[in-house]
Amino acid sequence: MHAFLVLACLTAVLAADPPIFEENFDYFDLSVWQHELTAGGGGNWEFQYYTNNRTNSYTRDGILYIKPTLTSEKYSEAFLTSGRLELWGSSPSDLCTGNADWGCDRTGNAMNILNPIQSARLRTVHSFNFKYGRIEVRAKMPSGDWLWPAIWLLPTRNSYGGWPASGEIDIIESRGNEHLEDYLGNSVGSNSVGTDHMTATMHWGPYYPHNAWQKTYASRHATTGTYASQFHTYAVEWTSKNIRFLLDGEEILFVDPGDNGFWEYGDFNTNLPFADNPWREGTKMAPFDEEFYIILNVAVGGTLGYFGDDMQNYPLNCPKPWSNNSPHAPKEFWDARDCWYPTWRPDEENGELAAMQVDYVRVWDLTE
Repeated sequence: MHAFLVLACLTAVLAADPPIFEENFDYFDLSVWQHELTAGGGGNWEFQYYTNNRTNSYTRDGILYIKPTLTSEKYSEAFLTSGRLELWGSSPSDLCTGNADWGCDRTGNAMNILNPIQSARLRTVHSFNFKYGRIEVRAKMPSGDWLWPAIWLLPTRNSYGGWPASGEIDIIESRGNEHLEDYLGNSVGSNSVGTDHMTATMHWGPYYPHNAWQKTYASRHATTGTYASQFHTYAVEWTSKNIRFLLDGEEILFVDPGDNGFWEYGDFNTNLPFADNPWREGTKMAPFDEEFYIILNVAVGGTLGYFGDDMQNYPLNCPKPWSNNSPHAPKEFWDARDCWYPTWRPDEENGELAAMQVDYVRVWDLTE
């Protein structure tokens, strides 16, 4: 059957069946969306800390906003170099969710400043998890230098071991820079008409740093509008046989590891001859045969390569302000705020041009 007929049939089936999860953001349901509370970011040494604050995460008129702001606006600029950021909490609703990388307690000094940005990261780990289904998200990406929005899935129980052995599914990631190019001159920003850039990725491997994401990766430039100027629909259809990613109904990535699964698909059987296959007791889709949960977040910066040192930002007098090898990257980033902060346009539309805006999240069951 031709691909568009398959899609038409699947669309008809989904239209007939109600979703098993539907969030239209008519109000902010904190029984569904749990805030992560940590200064450790997502393991990339980003420059934000995640908090539960209605300045950074809120709903209005059926839209969820995740908006980064300056930490100094809540505390003071002096707080960054002399304050103490304590996120331990004292009750189930405000406990720190990530102690790695000093994520629950940090003290600033002149060279190692506290996280200069505060933002939000929401997850459904305690309210909704699923295995095999179609997840569809209609969202608008943020615009502004060094913003890093993401809509993604992580495993509920790490059944096959620590990251990346139990997998990760990135439905959409993008960069907020209006004009950003890689070392080959390719646009990797998210707000230039006809050149903006998004990626969809699966992460998997027996243990860090062995991660075969390059085999399950796709990127797309928008052909009409931009990811930051209008809403687009991002979807993943995940079954016991394969997984595919769609952008506005168009397939951009299809992954079938074959009968021998991701171990051979990733060439680990030859490249890591002394390693054990962590997925040997799973199905052909292992590690993607266990339950995952949903994450929505906006990060900023980071030093593990998403913003490479060889990337060129425009205008030329506002280059990438930090080095990924620098021990003082947050300070270097903060010291250049006169360059990057105006691109967030904080005085326009309540600063929401720098926010990721989510219209809805829906999940249909595709279990056979």
